[in-house]
Amino acid sequence: MGFLPGFRFRKQIGVTRGVKVNVSKSRVSTSLGGKGATINVGADGRRMVTLGIPGTGMSYRTPLTGPVMLILVGIAALIFIAWLVQPELVRTALHWWQPAWF
Repeated sequence: MGFLPGFRFRKQIGVTRGVKVNVSKSRVSTSLGGKGATINVGADGRRMVTLGIPGTGMSYRTPLTGPVMLILVGIAALIFIAWLVQPELVRTALHWWQPAWF
């Protein structure tokens, strides 16, 4: 039984744009990324990827393994190539979820 079971504590400290240090009751970790995609590295070396749809509260979290990393790098490369060709189209596609009043 830990200190005050059921009590939770979590604090995020922004280091620089896209980099945060996360402190909780039981561990410390570092997050890299922003809205929609984040890689979290714990003090124990455990790496996790979180992919979500900003503003909806929906996300998917999975361990960062070799195949997952290859898929993420491939997606990032495709988005970058598309941005070189059609930057406005990519910007619109990446913000499709935002309501019109933003």
